[in-house]
Amino acid sequence: MAIKTRNKREVSFSMASMSDLVFLLLIFFILISTMVSPNAIDVSLPSSQSRTVSPKGPVVAVDKFNNYYFSSNPVDLNTLQTLLGSELLKYSPDEPTGIELQADKEASVQAIVNVYNLVSILNTANNTKHKVILKTAPSQK
Repeated sequence: MAIKTRNKREVSFSMASMSDLVFLLLIFFILISTMVSPNAIDVSLPSSQSRTVSPKGPVVAVDKFNNYYFSSNPVDLNTLQTLLGSELLKYSPDEPTGIELQADKEASVQAIVNVYNLVSILNTANNTKHKVILKTAPSQK
């Protein structure tokens, strides 16, 4: 005599909720990635064929209006010297440190030379050999 049960369990799994979750995560990451901007300063870099890789160090930017930026914050030349001096003290004198200079191609040469002079003054004062590396865009052929 076979006993029949009234409630039979159906074993199944609905993927509809999982696909909704995946789409929500995808939308979230797309929105977040467009909001994050590694460079908040609009600088049109000059082009070059050079392939020099700069060592880790602080980033200084000069826009086309000759405004100076240190780590995406606008500064004047005296403040830039103070901030660079305190930032470069974090690196050992023997460690090759490069200051990445992101200068707009329409920035004046004097504004770019001012940054080189600041680093030269700091190198003389601290007996270090930090370099200024001008960041460029790849040349378009």
